Order: sequence, then structure tokens, then C-alpha cells
Amino acid sequence: MAIKKSELYSSLWAGADSLRGRMDASEYKNYVLNLLFLKYISDKARNDAKNNTYSEIEVPEGC
Repeated sequence: MAIKKSELYSSLWAGADSLRGRMDASEYKNYVLNLLFLKYISDKARNDAKNNTYSEIEVPEGC
């Protein structure tokens, strides 16, 4: 039996509430923003490495 979207959302929200505990939203937003930033950097670095679009040092031909 498939789970409904509303059930999934409420289950995820309840899990987030239990992990957050008694912390106020103004406190945990800093943790969430840091995690989102780290995720962005990680994805960007992975994409750049996959596409080989960056190089810090260029080695001249013939060296």
C-alpha cells in the first residue's frame, strides 16, 4: 500500500519536531542554513570535478 503525500509530510514534520526538541526556530535556522550552504558547495565541487571546468595551476605543454 502506497503512502499518501499528506501522511509522508506529517511523518517528516513529526520527525523534525522530535529531533529539534525544545529549540526555537530562530536557533535551528542557523544549523539548517549552514547545512544547505555545505550541500551547495559539495554539489558545485562535484559538478566542477566531473566536468573538469576548473584548474588552479596550468602546466605548459612540453613540461
